[in-house]
Amino acid sequence: MRIVTLSLFAVLLTLLSSPNATGQAPTESLRYPDTKRVDQLDNYFGKVVEDPYRWLEDDRSEETAEWVSRQNETTFGYLKAIPYRADVRKRLEKLWNYEKYSAPFKEGKYTYFFKNNGLQNQSVLYREISGSNASQEVFLDPNNFSKDGTSSLAGIQFSEDGSLCAYQISEGGSDWRKVVVMDVLKRKLLGDTLFDVKFSSLSWKGQEGFFYSSYDKPKDGSALSGKTQHHKLYYHRMGKPQGEDELIFGGEKQPYRYLGAVVSEDNRWLFISAAQATYGNELYVKDLSIKNSPILPMITGLDYESDVVHVEGDRIYVLTNLKAPNRRLMVASAKDPSSSMWQELIAETESPLSVTAAGGYLMATYLKDAVSQVIQYDLQGKRIHEVQLPGLGTASGFGAKRRETECYYSFTSYTQPPVIYRYDLQGGSKIFKQSKVDFEPDQYVSTQVFYQSKDGTKVPMILTHRRDVNPNGENPVLLYGYGGFNISLTPSFSVSNLFFMEQGGVYAVANLRGGGEYGDQWHDAGTKMRKQNVFDDFIAAGEWLIQNGYTQPERLAIAGGSNGGLLVGACMTQRPDLFKVCFPAVGVLDMLRYHTFTAGAGWSYDYGRSDDSEEMFEYLRAYSPVHNVRSKVSYPATMVTTADHDDRVVPAHSYKFIAELQSKQAGPAPVLIRIDVKAGHGAGKPTSMILDEAADKWSFLFYNMGLEPRF
Repeated sequence: MRIVTLSLFAVLLTLLSSPNATGQAPTESLRYPDTKRVDQLDNYFGKVVEDPYRWLEDDRSEETAEWVSRQNETTFGYLKAIPYRADVRKRLEKLWNYEKYSAPFKEGKYTYFFKNNGLQNQSVLYREISGSNASQEVFLDPNNFSKDGTSSLAGIQFSEDGSLCAYQISEGGSDWRKVVVMDVLKRKLLGDTLFDVKFSSLSWKGQEGFFYSSYDKPKDGSALSGKTQHHKLYYHRMGKPQGEDELIFGGEKQPYRYLGAVVSEDNRWLFISAAQATYGNELYVKDLSIKNSPILPMITGLDYESDVVHVEGDRIYVLTNLKAPNRRLMVASAKDPSSSMWQELIAETESPLSVTAAGGYLMATYLKDAVSQVIQYDLQGKRIHEVQLPGLGTASGFGAKRRETECYYSFTSYTQPPVIYRYDLQGGSKIFKQSKVDFEPDQYVSTQVFYQSKDGTKVPMILTHRRDVNPNGENPVLLYGYGGFNISLTPSFSVSNLFFMEQGGVYAVANLRGGGEYGDQWHDAGTKMRKQNVFDDFIAAGEWLIQNGYTQPERLAIAGGSNGGLLVGACMTQRPDLFKVCFPAVGVLDMLRYHTFTAGAGWSYDYGRSDDSEEMFEYLRAYSPVHNVRSKVSYPATMVTTADHDDRVVPAHSYKFIAELQSKQAGPAPVLIRIDVKAGHGAGKPTSMILDEAADKWSFLFYNMGLEPRF
């Protein structure tokens, strides 16, 4: 329902005003906490590198905790001085307060779905009896896991008959998980509880037990930042203590950093994926119907990526980039599953491919210039239908068990809140759940443009803003990017970004090299000794926005998280003149030591390592944000964000970077760090903390651009 008329809406959502008495933050009186320097020298191939803030890597020390407290006191003192910060928070909360649903999925006799009433810290898992008019009931409420909402549901897996489930709990955002088992029909917790599980899927073998993966917890040093090296695949038999779980694969005798396992829907086959890095895996299969059957290799070597998407009798459907950088679907025979015998079913095209299975069909999703196209095939590879999507955006889901006749998917874009569709596998979509966010899509527009990077490469970028916003050179712009790990940035709706666009802001997403938008070649063009391409692409996006009249350096902000935090850190140290405000979030910022923490060594396919070679060391040092903060340079207003329980990208990266910035900042702009307590890399963060961080981010941006939002 429309709440206000168009004319009133236009008045309420006028462009940000020019600077006034509340204007820019008074940075002249800002005093940063002292951060001591130590005499830490490291030798890389005969080159000595200083690391004066090494002590901040110790997340267990009282000294680090005191430093965190003083930094937060400074940052939140600054943020509290922004006069409209509370109003920003109120508007975000109002926008956020609408029912949110996940796509349903069927297990046993029940249909399950997640729902958030609006402002609940964690979404609740509901269920209803499939095909009946029975009322919905709460099955699992993660809001009861902890009083402050910082514990979250990190995954759930049902047995094939739907009678049992095992679910993972993350406490404080940590990647270390607890696994709890429940009798689904009685909604009764069983005694099978596992601890210290990390980077694990859960996959049941009948009702007898399930497979999971983990590492030995670090014996020395911090459990959060300590290095995790050898993944182990275990089988847990119901009713037995965790100490008796059977080691199936991995460990020191089979050293892999990442192991995953899945049991086929018919419970006959166990498939094991083994990898050393975030790219490239080996694939193995074991026949569970034969006692003590061997684990057979399907494809070995770590040069390719291969994943099983479906099994039909003895036919194994494998999505792979073997001799196909954009992926193709192959069929293996269980009688001889080696890759040399695979037969092509769906050929590679110019668009990257992903595949799911539903109701005895294959749902192929192609990525064309970062938007989705979905085609349905039968199990013999015959094209059946193209799914008619409602526009240019991102479609996800399309998974269902073999016996189902329908599946569900979600569609979203930068101007379309998520809509859940029911898809009849005989063809045709119907809306299942429509978003009720207070938003008029017709008043906003998304446009894809292509610009040239430094070396002439054509890079796509999508710009989203109010329809009445014109390129007048004055618009506030937030440029977002990632550029790594074969991850594609596809259109998705964000309530937080909606607030920015309400105020006349332009939200720009650049699809940089290093991502997966154009397959493996696009990814590889932004890795190792080609990583600078990613930063060049991002800088070129900012220059294009200025040259084409969308903004100016005084109104240009950049943001990115994790690998995107590295992107922001590298670009702001290389081109501090180009940006007004920078948000490096949970970033990989010390490129000489990232591989010494947790499972960071697994990122080496993208980054290379400082101990690989002198050439690789020099290349990493040349862009490592921690090592490229210079004295007598005026850096943009910067708010680094991290969390004390981030054991994916440890907070020491952010601590050391902000210490360098604060000690060397020559200009008046604030350089601050905002450190969440009892939070991790981002997954499972409670709504209240998400809203707090979003309000602080936008308030910081407006304040440092000398603009005031209207409400």
